[in-house]
Amino acid sequence: MNIAPSPNPSSDTDSSALADAWKYSLEAAGPAASSVLAGLAEGHAAELAAHFYKIMMNDARASRSMSHDQVRVRLQPAMQRWVRDLLRASTADVEQLIANQRVIGDVHARVGIPVDLVTRGTRVLKQRLFQLIGEHAGHSETAHAAIASLTASFDIALEGMTLAYSNARERSSRTDAAYRLFSLVQNVSTERERQRALLLDWENTLLYALAAQGDMGGFQTLARSEFGLWFNHKGIPSFGESSETRQISALINEVDQLLQHTLQQESDPAVRTARLQDVRSKVSQVRSLLGMLFERIGELDAGCDALTNLLNRRFLPTVLRREIELAEKSSGSFGVLLLDLDHFKAINDTHGHEAGDRALQHVAGILSQFTRGSDYVFRYGGEEFVVVLVAVEARQAMVIADGLCRRMAETPVVLADGQLLEISASIGVALYDGHPDYERVMARADAAMYQAKKQGRNRVVLGSDALPAAPGRNALRRD
Repeated sequence: MNIAPSPNPSSDTDSSALADAWKYSLEAAGPAASSVLAGLAEGHAAELAAHFYKIMMNDARASRSMSHDQVRVRLQPAMQRWVRDLLRASTADVEQLIANQRVIGDVHARVGIPVDLVTRGTRVLKQRLFQLIGEHAGHSETAHAAIASLTASFDIALEGMTLAYSNARERSSRTDAAYRLFSLVQNVSTERERQRALLLDWENTLLYALAAQGDMGGFQTLARSEFGLWFNHKGIPSFGESSETRQISALINEVDQLLQHTLQQESDPAVRTARLQDVRSKVSQVRSLLGMLFERIGELDAGCDALTNLLNRRFLPTVLRREIELAEKSSGSFGVLLLDLDHFKAINDTHGHEAGDRALQHVAGILSQFTRGSDYVFRYGGEEFVVVLVAVEARQAMVIADGLCRRMAETPVVLADGQLLEISASIGVALYDGHPDYERVMARADAAMYQAKKQGRNRVVLGSDALPAAPGRNALRRD
């Protein structure tokens, strides 16, 4: 269903050179040294994997990216396999081993594991293995050959990982830069006026609440307002980090602190009025800085689906990485909806491709109209759509998904001849679970959508790790 990344020609050339070097070192080791390493693979892989993650988890950067349960249940067994594969490697295994290192490097880049942590881990593994070789083979020529072969295998594997890591990070950086240029604001003037209106509406609501001398306890903070959510989840990544975006973030925080510590606790009307002027002054500064940022944005079409005018999947990894970062900072969550139109092939076969295009545009309109301005709507490919719901928990995500599913079923498509075409969609919902790899949340949404299809279509299913994986799923394309 999804498209895997196409190979990079320069990477293939580099991989070929690594493979030649690896084969040469294995041939030079000889059978006796290979036998020593294979014996260590059988007897010490578990110990070595545990040692590796003990070193890794002592670093705060690693512990932020992975939990002890993840290490015990999933990562440590994978590391055991990696150690065994390298220690038992033969020349016939080398091409597959090189490919495996490239996959590992891609995952490290996607999750954000620093290269120096991986380098440190492999260094301590080699040191431990040198000790074990000495215990098993002493200082013989076989021991020296085993150490030379081991060093070459680990260094070449690490080089292959690092090459893939660098390429993946470079692709991500290019996409992130394009994303900022595109800015997710297809119509600058319309979006600028919309955000100004939202900011003004929040300010007017505040004035009304203060004038009524009511309890401010239930008043929505500026950060949690529709404008605040838009700015944090779309504005900052769209405009890019700058002194203006940092100033706006600081002003929003100052406004909310004033509301929390002064306006909610102060009953003297004169003091409340004075503090209100402080709030209005800061909101005015936000409005001015926002205008400056919008003036810098041009209307770029790259990254926009031509048929539906939604985002295409190019920027989905960028958005998901950003939402994971925000969720980690705030201890919050976000949701992903994966929608697939039901019986879409039958629509094209029965009514023609023009009707299919109308159906896609119709669904895009519903998704855009009935999601919040801070959310993201993508045409994922074919008849599939993705909605990223920012700052939501499971219950809220399910309410939104059920509403979208119902609206599509209740709102037929009007064809060119006036005929009404009923449509429906199967929707998989997945919530961010704290794992730093965005592929995990996408895989759960995909599995849930597949279950919605199996259960009869026109329904919503909440994803979980207990659901079987959807057949045929590949990784997100990383342009």
